[in-house]
Amino acid sequence: MLFRYRNLTFQERQILDRIGEMRSELRYAVVQEPRRWTGLLARMTRARALRASNSVEGINVSAEDAIAAVDNEDPADADKPTWQAVEGYHAAMDYILQRCRSENFRFSIDVILAVHFMISQHDMAANPGNFRRGWVGVRNTETNEIVHEGVDRALLDPLMDELVNYMNDDESESVLVKAALAHLNLTLLHPFADGNGRTARCLQTAVLAHKGIQAPIFSSIEEYIGRNQQAYYDVLAKVGGGGWHPDRDCQPWVRFCITGHYRQAQTLLRRLTEAERIYADLLAEVERRGLPERMALGLLEAASGLKVRNASYRVTANVSNNLASRDLKALVDARLLVPEGERRGRHYLPGELVGAIAKRHRLPRGIPDPFDEPDASLSQGSLFS
Repeated sequence: MLFRYRNLTFQERQILDRIGEMRSELRYAVVQEPRRWTGLLARMTRARALRASNSVEGINVSAEDAIAAVDNEDPADADKPTWQAVEGYHAAMDYILQRCRSENFRFSIDVILAVHFMISQHDMAANPGNFRRGWVGVRNTETNEIVHEGVDRALLDPLMDELVNYMNDDESESVLVKAALAHLNLTLLHPFADGNGRTARCLQTAVLAHKGIQAPIFSSIEEYIGRNQQAYYDVLAKVGGGGWHPDRDCQPWVRFCITGHYRQAQTLLRRLTEAERIYADLLAEVERRGLPERMALGLLEAASGLKVRNASYRVTANVSNNLASRDLKALVDARLLVPEGERRGRHYLPGELVGAIAKRHRLPRGIPDPFDEPDASLSQGSLFS
């Protein structure tokens, strides 16, 4: 028996419909009618999800190193163990999303074990690619109290088989709910010695991709979870009740995830609006100075608050190492970028004009709780917030 949620309320259906409408807007903007800067937005969205999901486990990297991981470049700051963990999660997400592109793809135990192996291969104590051998519990690091116990080992294998069947079937009336329940069940079953949360969050995004959600990079709520870690822990503890109790009400978890999708979709729509406006102004400044159009993309990267590195600019503008160096020097000479650091630590910050343009187009941040204000109009927010 797994946690199931069979009867959506009228309010939940309303909110899911609104999320669907927002996702349609996103699909149009990033899939059907992409702008030149859409690729940068996709990379930054992927990097935020990567950074957030790892931060939940206490694995922290800078925004610039998260971009480097997405670009398959070397980190600027992360130490080796941290970087191995980040690269492993990135590889696992690449793997499962690539597999989900096949029309014949089916979830299986082997697929889940492969995802776990990639996530945990840097830590052999986690027994990567294998279910735990016996009992496992999660302790409060401050009190040493056991706050959650995984399902009895003798029940784990048949329940994992049931979970795989659930992920493959078409019973759920909402793919967002199915993905949320895949995440919940795997987390509370706690099938691994370590890496359960990251594997569960990876699979939640994979279910969305498998069930036809286009542009899964823009459908993940990993960033939202990372920004709301305590609420995430609290709702899992509330629903789980300290162990494996699939008879408990999982509505709080379902609503947490629905709220995450609602707020994440609004955040992405804000970013699209702001990026379009900022890029237009940056392009005008570049053209006014007789510089190549591609340089506006690097300025948009800086306007987002990132430290622009030669490596990141090469990907953003699709240029060689030497041309990237020349472009960045030209932008510094034009006072559109400000250089900092030397050699490997060299990076670029927005100049005064670029900062002013970004500030001018920042939109209000507030996003209501859809369950408190289900009829509230979409609010506007800030770029890359």
